Amino acid sequence: MSAVTLKNGGLVPLAELEILDFAAFAAALRQEVDAQGRIAALFAAPAGEQFDLFALVARDRQGQLAVLRSRVGTRFASLARDLPQVHLFEREIAEQYGLVPEGHPWFKPLRFHPSWTGSDAWGRDPRRHPLVGEMDYCRVAGEEVHEVAVGPVHAGIIEPGHFRFQCHGEQVLHLEISLGYQHRAVEALLPGTPAAKIAHQMETLAGDSTIAHAGAYAQICEALAGTPAPPRALAIRALALELERLANHVGDIGGLATDVGFLPTASFCGRIRGDYLNLSAELCGSRFGRGLVRPGGTAFDLDASLAARMLERLEAVARDTRGALEIFFDSPSVLARLEGTGRVAAQDAAALGLVGVAARACGLNIDARRHHPWGAYLDRFDHLVTEDSGDVFARARVRRREINDSLRWVRDALRDLPAGPSRLSLPARAARHLAVALVEGWRGEVVHLALTDQDGRFSRYKIVDPSFRNWSGLAMALRGEQISDFPLCNKSFNLSYCGFDL
Repeated sequence: MSAVTLKNGGLVPLAELEILDFAAFAAALRQEVDAQGRIAALFAAPAGEQFDLFALVARDRQGQLAVLRSRVGTRFASLARDLPQVHLFEREIAEQYGLVPEGHPWFKPLRFHPSWTGSDAWGRDPRRHPLVGEMDYCRVAGEEVHEVAVGPVHAGIIEPGHFRFQCHGEQVLHLEISLGYQHRAVEALLPGTPAAKIAHQMETLAGDSTIAHAGAYAQICEALAGTPAPPRALAIRALALELERLANHVGDIGGLATDVGFLPTASFCGRIRGDYLNLSAELCGSRFGRGLVRPGGTAFDLDASLAARMLERLEAVARDTRGALEIFFDSPSVLARLEGTGRVAAQDAAALGLVGVAARACGLNIDARRHHPWGAYLDRFDHLVTEDSGDVFARARVRRREINDSLRWVRDALRDLPAGPSRLSLPARAARHLAVALVEGWRGEVVHLALTDQDGRFSRYKIVDPSFRNWSGLAMALRGEQISDFPLCNKSFNLSYCGFDL
């Protein structure tokens, strides 16, 4: 047996994970991808003088997750040429542990932090902190080819990131994206962190995805404790997650309207986004849902009077939302700017491992609510939204259609919350286990994996935010486009800098 199969929210004893030699591990991983599996995570963990490699494969069609394990020294053969989905994961492993993926096609730092082990994969001086952005960049040679640098400091109140365009005239030949300017070392800090603090850290991994990350962490804790959250808590979590989706999807369409100069929708959506955030605040006092989701359930309940009040407000906000979207998508001048701009081919999206809105806009059937359902989504989510043109218009259309679905979900949830408690106390975590949780956040699939030691404490905690995989999609979307279309393409992905810089 090479892979252990489990469901979302499942766990497996580490002793049951067969340690494959690397050649068998690589062959098994290729076989999984050839069978239409997706590499949801690849990460390393210390194992004495060596290192364990863990791969999580999402078998979406079967609704299963497969875990593969290998053990390597300080060097291993890169898989990135055959499996582009792992190219960032391998660079991440190199930066964290000093391991060298030999033959990696574009081997360079990712977040510019010192190695956790003191061994640097690039042979840099360990006494000197790496300078952010100090690396080689792709350069396109040729007459009249020029380079345009944007950032890392931007005009707006956004986090820093560097974009380097290779252009011929106004046409973008290649875009290289460099992040890591505000690396927080969250994964390195989690082992040994007191449990009372971890929930607060999870809520700030990507501030606009508070519910998604807090929910994944709670699911990990519940799996390791062998105690699922009660149905009422799971329903409230799903309600909060869909409100988070509504606020951000509406905000993104407003951002697209701003970038094409369509002011009516831009103005409406700015206000409407706030209405959805205020509904989240009704639940727990925080517009971003902080403090709501906790291991074992939710820290706040939802009584009948509050549910009725929220439902009344939702109906008014839904009417305004539909009006703002209709005038946007019915405007020929808007459609002319969206259609055909920033196209990503389906085969490229699949090869890079894109997830969420970016993937579904390319026709890829990827949605954890459908393929790996959990909690309140079990047997209740059967409408997967996809478009096939892979352009800015498709990414906007996916958002619009998901807004309608989320409105129905929230309305039904407020009308029919299960009875019972909203939180249970959890027993101690299982020792020497691996647990996994997938949550479909508004950007896409959030992945959390945890390894526990002999005392049930976290020995390794791996987080994959959807932005980690989707920034590569933005680079592909700009190829062959006009550089003036970058703001529009960028907003159509609307990725998180801090979600990448964990």
